[in-house]
Amino acid sequence: MKRRDFLKLSVGAATAGALLPQARANAPVKEIRVGYQKTGVLVIARQQAILEKKFAARQVGIKWIEFTSGPPLLEAMSVGSVDLGAVGDTPPIFAQAANANIVYVAGSRITNGQGILVPENSGIRTIADLKGKRVGFTKGSSAHNVVIATLEKAGLTLGDITPVHLTPPDAVPAFANGSIDAWAVWDPYFAIGEKRQNGRILVNAHEVAKTNSFYLANRDFAITHVRETREVIDGLAEAARWAETNRAKVATALAAVTGVPLEVQTVAANRASFLIGPITDEIVTTQQAVADRFHKLGLIPKPVVVRDAVWRPVQT
Repeated sequence: MKRRDFLKLSVGAATAGALLPQARANAPVKEIRVGYQKTGVLVIARQQAILEKKFAARQVGIKWIEFTSGPPLLEAMSVGSVDLGAVGDTPPIFAQAANANIVYVAGSRITNGQGILVPENSGIRTIADLKGKRVGFTKGSSAHNVVIATLEKAGLTLGDITPVHLTPPDAVPAFANGSIDAWAVWDPYFAIGEKRQNGRILVNAHEVAKTNSFYLANRDFAITHVRETREVIDGLAEAARWAETNRAKVATALAAVTGVPLEVQTVAANRASFLIGPITDEIVTTQQAVADRFHKLGLIPKPVVVRDAVWRPVQT
């Protein structure tokens, strides 16, 4: 092929590539797939059909896909099986380190509702007492970060404990039968451990570190469907505002949708933070500190820049 012909072909391909995102953006959305866990605003939004009502006039369907924790949710999001979803602070760090195709689209401050539990009659009374003990948590989850931050507060490291990587459903019986000495988790499992298994709170997450939860989207979806992404966040923000002032109803709704007993969901709802907002500089700074901690410990293979994964939609 002659050089001038190659250049013509290259320019043509580049032009087509530049036009492709716009073409995809103009393509109508038929269905929005939302990944959720058994907690928080997404459960409320689903129970009240807020997104379904918002998109009904445009005949856009909403598909809800349940996950037990954040890491598998973000894996599905990265490959395009989920469009939007909510997770804690740590899963996005691992995902970004693995070059996942995701972006942060909104955030929520966590003030309570996660931490570390021990059995009521356990001899573990202080953080230092965790040394040499079996601590259960989901690898790559927000509980992973809570464990690390907690140990650091007492001058300990992961090497001082025996980490036991369990999903929350698997950790429930493990905590009950004594297979693990302590359990780091989030609500409603945190409340299940307290109310149904006589767990004692050793540490509340807010006592050891600032923590946030996040709403993320598949990067391609968020870039090519800016309007729909904004409308989903607006719908969830509406659900969050309602939840802040209707906590008893939130507990009832969560119990109905998830099957988790009302007494447990009442505890979770009364201490939850629901309000949703943009990804601020303060949130980015806090999240960057989490990323830097995990890289320093060798838990992610490379440093990540959180700001690079923050959604910056073109104004439309």
